[in-house]
Amino acid sequence: MQLRSLQALCLVNFFMADVRDGLGPFLGIFLTERHWNPADIGWVMTAGGLAGLLATLPAGVATDATRHKRSLLLAGTILITCATLMLWYFPQGWITLLSQVITGLSAALIAPILTGVTLGLTGPDKFGHQMGKNEAFNHAGNMSAALIAGASVWYWGIGAVFVLMTAMALLAGMAVLAIRSAEIDDVAARGLTIASSNSPLPRLSQIARHPAIIITALTLLLFHLGNAALLPMLSLRVAVMHNQEISPGLYAAATVVISQCVMIPVALFAAKHATRYGYATLITLALLILPLRALMASAFDSTYSMVPVQILDGIAAGLLGVSIPGYIVKVLQGSGHTNAGQGFIMLMQGIGASLSPALAGNIAAAYSYRATFAVLAVIAFAALVTWWMGSRRADNYQLN
Repeated sequence: MQLRSLQALCLVNFFMADVRDGLGPFLGIFLTERHWNPADIGWVMTAGGLAGLLATLPAGVATDATRHKRSLLLAGTILITCATLMLWYFPQGWITLLSQVITGLSAALIAPILTGVTLGLTGPDKFGHQMGKNEAFNHAGNMSAALIAGASVWYWGIGAVFVLMTAMALLAGMAVLAIRSAEIDDVAARGLTIASSNSPLPRLSQIARHPAIIITALTLLLFHLGNAALLPMLSLRVAVMHNQEISPGLYAAATVVISQCVMIPVALFAAKHATRYGYATLITLALLILPLRALMASAFDSTYSMVPVQILDGIAAGLLGVSIPGYIVKVLQGSGHTNAGQGFIMLMQGIGASLSPALAGNIAAAYSYRATFAVLAVIAFAALVTWWMGSRRADNYQLN
């Protein structure tokens, strides 16, 4: 394990944070300036999200199968950059749709590849510690890119986002090339040991029947079903109330910055103490936080009540970002399908996150924002109960 490759991996996570989502939240602004209507913008964004969701499991399988992980990272980075630049020159309907589908597919590939490269460089014993660093650099990259992009758009216009993303992609590519491919142990990256590398591997269907994977997947589906819509609903509540204390745009930006700032030290804390407390304990702590966060949002509707709400969000996300990959590596060690397991978990997370806004929006329209946050708190509590009841059996299970 060489220091240079691990330092380069941290930089990859920093720069890739901006690249992976393409234009991200600025896509709607860009298309609105090109006289797109909101419905068409929504369909284009949905197409990209669905493409990424469908690609998560195949991406995990590909990570287990390939010995060219650096090349796939570079390919994903180049595809996202080219697809995004297509929008600047050709913002027509079908090209925009194709661009978002390519971005979604490529982004789905990058996440498990980064996890596989990390495991291949560190092995299972030091994986959690490095994942903490990865997450910290990722959150720092997200926060830095958001601040730079916001200032650039205000000063130069929306075109500055294309320049920023292209620059970040070039820097990400340079960081990928700085990782020495010879130092990536492809056997360890699959969750195998040298002794078991030639042993028969279980079918992929066995991974989906593994109790630890089932419990974790159901837990995170419920977690993201209760969590994904909470921040957008907070911003919408401020916009609907027409509160003059703070503009809705500034409010939305502040919520992101607060949570990202908190995630950085929490991710480092989780990495440092994962061995002492165990991944399952850290997951339980994160699951305890979400119901409290949703109840707080339901009980208090003042503008500045979002500060503790987003601090709690940062704590939960920081813990889960480190503990979930570490837990999956632990329970699937020796299976040869570690990254496929990660891909299955990301698929279930994506399903929950995709359904959350529609569920919350319908409840808010039929009842109130207070009721919406209360329902999200109930769903979050269901995630905690699911994890609590199933995790003991899952921890003791061994693949046959």
